[in-house]
Amino acid sequence: MKRGRLYERLESRWRELHDAIQGLSDDALLEAGAVGQWSIRDVLAHVTTWDEEALKALPVILEGGRVPRYSTLYGGIDAFNAQAQGRKMGLSLEQVFAELEGTHQRLLSYLKGVQDAAFNRENRFLRRLRQDTYGHYREHAGQIRAWREKRCA
Repeated sequence: MKRGRLYERLESRWRELHDAIQGLSDDALLEAGAVGQWSIRDVLAHVTTWDEEALKALPVILEGGRVPRYSTLYGGIDAFNAQAQGRKMGLSLEQVFAELEGTHQRLLSYLKGVQDAAFNRENRFLRRLRQDTYGHYREHAGQIRAWREKRCA
């Protein structure tokens, strides 16, 4: 995937996530049960966590290194997600939105500095980027849309 196409996909999926929450009141954003037990606020904090993880892992991958497995460090992805959510529970809705946008901008800035060769063919770097970012945005945007439909039914 070429850099330009990747940016288009990244931003398109980012907009999908934002469109999924567009028009929701603060009360709706804080309502538990949107995705499992999580509120939309919790989902957005979770998305930020994975953008942060991408920012940690991608440079290591580009240098040919291996990122430690979540099963080794935390006892699995679910345990990592639970720990990360626990750290973000005290954040206000405003803080969650600020972190979401700030982290996404840091990710875009980081990607601008990556050499073109990293984007020219499928590789560990692109798989990790897709998994942690735009694939993740689409997954949660779909869950939020489904919750909204069910909630309005």
